[in-house]
Amino acid sequence: MADPSSYRPQPGQIPDSPGVYKFRDEHRRVIYVGKAKSLRQRLANYFQPLASLHPRTATMVTTAASVEWTVVSTEVEALQLEYSWIKEFDPRFNVKYRDDKSYPYLAVTLNEEFPRVQVMRGHKKKGVRYFGPYAHAWAIRETVDLMLRVFPVRTCSAGVFRNAASAGRPCLLGYIGKCSAPCVGRVTPEEHRELAGEFCDFMAGRTGTYIRRLEKQMTLAAEDMEYERAARLRDDIGALRKAMEKNAVVLADATDADLIALAEDELEAAVQIFHVRGGRVRGQRGWVTDKVEAVGAAGLVEHALQQLYGEESGDAVPKEVLVPALPEDPDAVAQWLAARRGSQVSLRIPQRGDKKDLMETVARNARQALVLHKTKRASDLTTRSRALEEIADALGLDSAPLRIECFDISHLQGEDVVASMVVFEDGLPRKSEFRRFQIKGFEGQDDVRSMHEVIGRRFRRYLAEKEKTGEWVDGGVGEADAAGETGEPGAVPAGSPAQDVTASENDAPDPFAAPEDDGRPKRFAYPPQLVVVDGGQPQVAAAQRALDELGIDDVAVCGLAKRLEEVWLPGDDDPVVLPRSSEGLYLLQRVRDAAHDFAIRYQRSKRSKRVRSSPLDAIPGLGETRKQALIKHFGSVKRLRQATIEQICEVPGMGRKTAEAVAAALAQAAPAAPAVNTATGEIMEDDGGTTA
Repeated sequence: MADPSSYRPQPGQIPDSPGVYKFRDEHRRVIYVGKAKSLRQRLANYFQPLASLHPRTATMVTTAASVEWTVVSTEVEALQLEYSWIKEFDPRFNVKYRDDKSYPYLAVTLNEEFPRVQVMRGHKKKGVRYFGPYAHAWAIRETVDLMLRVFPVRTCSAGVFRNAASAGRPCLLGYIGKCSAPCVGRVTPEEHRELAGEFCDFMAGRTGTYIRRLEKQMTLAAEDMEYERAARLRDDIGALRKAMEKNAVVLADATDADLIALAEDELEAAVQIFHVRGGRVRGQRGWVTDKVEAVGAAGLVEHALQQLYGEESGDAVPKEVLVPALPEDPDAVAQWLAARRGSQVSLRIPQRGDKKDLMETVARNARQALVLHKTKRASDLTTRSRALEEIADALGLDSAPLRIECFDISHLQGEDVVASMVVFEDGLPRKSEFRRFQIKGFEGQDDVRSMHEVIGRRFRRYLAEKEKTGEWVDGGVGEADAAGETGEPGAVPAGSPAQDVTASENDAPDPFAAPEDDGRPKRFAYPPQLVVVDGGQPQVAAAQRALDELGIDDVAVCGLAKRLEEVWLPGDDDPVVLPRSSEGLYLLQRVRDAAHDFAIRYQRSKRSKRVRSSPLDAIPGLGETRKQALIKHFGSVKRLRQATIEQICEVPGMGRKTAEAVAAALAQAAPAAPAVNTATGEIMEDDGGTTA
């Protein structure tokens, strides 16, 4: 725990102007971001006696080791920079709303030649028009099914569309009148796009125009005694009215607004948002957050507005935003919203009438969401805390291991040897920090040696980052060790950081890294309190030896052996046996299983790439297009190997120099062993034939 007075700036150093400030911990990780009209007045509040601070604020300032700030011109700029830094650094003490689910949207892909109506989740894509979010995907599908009678827009996937176009025959929806069948040319691209535009207009709330137009057409058809057409139009009107009834009118003046309501207690807060378009509720969503900072209703509303509209622009930001409490600087927030929309946005608290009544409904939803969340999570929070305490007691740790890293080795009969590192913080996985390694220090199968190499590489990088930031001063590891040149088994050549690790499947920024001079994070700069290895005494001894060689003595090590689920500690001849009902054992099993699964997936992907490799892959300058052209021309690698240089030159795009390189590479490469059909015992030739 740090003493805030040790890093408190002098009063004259802090400017009395708007700006954004960052608190960093001892590892240079950003743990809190805030903004202020006056940096001097705001920062002074953090350096009061600890007894006078809110408990969460006191925890933050004692966790921090430094504070820095950036001056801006206006409060609006401060709001924008604060949002950007919260997104970039993911500070642990900032309010971060988390969706309790991934909400589905009704999306129209206007960026395609033939726009498609579909259900979409996740990040929004450019050129796609979104409506919602909805509580359930089935609600979207019911609405779309009703509207396709009137707006028969394409709903099929790209594969189905291509198959129908090549067959010259539309799918079932085309035959029953719920698709205009652009795949077979029943409508032109322009006509289909106009149809998609009308669909979007109707979904955006401009419903009266289409209803009146259809009613007029129905009347004219009846007058002309076209009763079948009149009946069809009547059914279309009924379908549209039924679709409209799914979103009841809540505001009579065709208002476009978002209503935001809060429910909170000392520890958590729930936010509910109703999206009203054309006077109807078109979508609903909700968030829940831990109140990790001392923040009131005004601050919660401001954070909700940042998360809700930080990535939006244009009509996605409504003309009116109704809130239960105004932010501390409502004018600056309103200007920020207006800049994102491109026109004025009204930010206010509803005082009377239908809008106030609807706000009470939204608030009731927020209260119910908070109660439901606390009912689900109460036992979960208690269980995770108990699990961490049990691990600390069993392993003799000074405190609960809030950050646990687990390592596992995976291979197939000594080939494609890889390792994984998974991270759990506060008992929950942090998938953005998962990492995977290739074992490059030696060939063959040796799990103990592999574990020594991986642990050494991970913590060698950690020490290198500490040395860069000036935290590591003499001792523990020499220059050669930090560079990876220990000369011992498993060492990695210097200057090859790319070989140390590859990023996980999630390409998000590395939140546990220390920033470089430009403020960007680097990997492996944030240490765990506990290292878990998948294995018994030998693997644990190898991990501990790697840490000892680097002079690291503040990271605990244990191993979890699969056979009897025993916990092994370095230097102990007997394992620690946790009860089968222990929450601590269950958490260690989850961590170990996550590392095992992550390593297995990486090893399988490497093996599949190796199996799919071809002698053509190693030829310089031969890209994927020309490789496919060669295989298509000759039919197989076997026939290509038998071809002359002149025959290879006949392939479009192949010059003589490349043809000579291809012939030389195939001549040097030994032919692959023939595949065997295990059902019949036949040997499968690589050109598709069979030999008995």
